[in-house]
Amino acid sequence: MKKHPPHESHTNIVLRLKRAEGHLRSTIAMIEAGRNCVELAQQLHAIEKAITNAKKALIHDHVDHCLEAQMDSDANTSKAALAEFKEISKYL
Repeated sequence: MKKHPPHESHTNIVLRLKRAEGHLRSTIAMIEAGRNCVELAQQLHAIEKAITNAKKALIHDHVDHCLEAQMDSDANTSKAALAEFKEISKYL
């Protein structure tokens, strides 16, 4: 895999993931404390949603900045960009 430089949005994605990490730690503590299963399910859903949104932001940013720039290049680079798009879209 080709290494890409960090994008401006990566800072926000890291912040989202750190919030999700804190939420996860709190949820683990809630489980250990014997909290209500409905509350736990709600917290786990929020964590899942936060991670999904971070993943989508990362993928959309990659498409907007990396792949779009490659599409304006020569035919081989454009084909490589299309292949990379197909690969990353599996994670949406």
